[in-house]
Amino acid sequence: MQKPLRSIAGLLLLAAVSSALLMVMPVSSLSAQERYERRSVIDLIFGPRRSQEFPPPPPPRAQPAPQQQQPARRRASPQAPSGGQARQAATPAAPIVEKAEDARTVLVIGDFMASGLAEGLQEAFATSANVVVVSNTNGSSGLVRDDFYSWPANLPTILEDTEPAALVVMLGSNDRQQLRTANGAADLLTDAWKREYAARVDALAAIAETAEVPLIWVGAPAFQSPRMSADILAINQIYRDQMEAAEADFVDIWDGFVDEGGAFITTGSDIQGQQVRLRGSDGINMTAAGKRKLAFYAERPLRRLLEGTVSATVEDIIRADDALIGEVERPRIPELVTRTAPISITDPALDGATTLLGNGETYAEPELRSPRDRLVEEGLAAAPPAGRADDFRWPRRAATTPSATPSVRGADARPTPVDAAGRSDERAAAASDIGPGRSETITAN
Repeated sequence: MQKPLRSIAGLLLLAAVSSALLMVMPVSSLSAQERYERRSVIDLIFGPRRSQEFPPPPPPRAQPAPQQQQPARRRASPQAPSGGQARQAATPAAPIVEKAEDARTVLVIGDFMASGLAEGLQEAFATSANVVVVSNTNGSSGLVRDDFYSWPANLPTILEDTEPAALVVMLGSNDRQQLRTANGAADLLTDAWKREYAARVDALAAIAETAEVPLIWVGAPAFQSPRMSADILAINQIYRDQMEAAEADFVDIWDGFVDEGGAFITTGSDIQGQQVRLRGSDGINMTAAGKRKLAFYAERPLRRLLEGTVSATVEDIIRADDALIGEVERPRIPELVTRTAPISITDPALDGATTLLGNGETYAEPELRSPRDRLVEEGLAAAPPAGRADDFRWPRRAATTPSATPSVRGADARPTPVDAAGRSDERAAAASDIGPGRSETITAN
């Protein structure tokens, strides 16, 4: 009976377990199919985010075009001008000066640097009615590539058309390259290159001399490339040497565009001493302030040429006046003061003697000897003035002048006590000056 019961109980248990498995399996499969959402710290604090689907926004309605609002016009008070008017009045524009019909012409030729120089000179002479600056430059030209543009071939025609009172030349920035000679190509700054280049500089100077036009040659400035600056420095030396030989002016502008150590600078002082930017970002071209500084260096010799360097002397002026108004008695010109020759410090006549240092003559010693001489030579110290702390004489005497006070070892000094051994005791002498009523302990050495 027990076996059927056990089998029935086993069957019931198996049925219960199978039903439980059937109920759990759908749940696990459904949970596996659900998407797992990652939860952040904010979800843990404020709860899970709700995924809501919002309907798409409605299409925008057609709105009328906005009307532009006209700004309210404000009347400018005549007593208080606006800020723009005040700034405009603070920096007035340079006055335009009309050039005279007989104004003298300054011709500027050269490369792109000469073009900037011409702009600076035009600004420098903007207020001069009698000077006109004419620019006739070619930015890519030079003295090396005469096949591209030859200045010696074109300059005579330019001078004939312009008839300038002065010629300003600035070249060299494009000439750092090989040069063709009669013997072939010459490398930069070799001996053959320098000889041919100097000959072409002389050719330009000779053309100006033939046309009787004063010549001013402006050197090239430093550049940002150290190698380029070194080459330009050597080319400038050729210009200097040839202008000295042709007795023309050479304007050296090198120091105006380098620092104290000779290095290239982008920012420097302008003609007013203010720190401004002089060179462009490429380290080659000039800014407006740099062009004006270029003209500043060339302006001085140019004005000297235009105004004339020969000044008439006083005699010439008097002679010209006499020729106009007749012979008139004129005051004589005072003669120049004849300056004496400098006197040497070794001249024996300065102190009235004929030989230096008395020619070994001995001088008599003075009769009166100073306290210093007596102390150094004889060891005699001067007596202390009466009333001073080191005056141990008793009884006290009235204060006397130092000159009237005899020395301690003078003739009126009391004899120094001598002990049994025959030695003098200075302290015993000092003790004898103390007198009655006072005591002093003297300790022997």
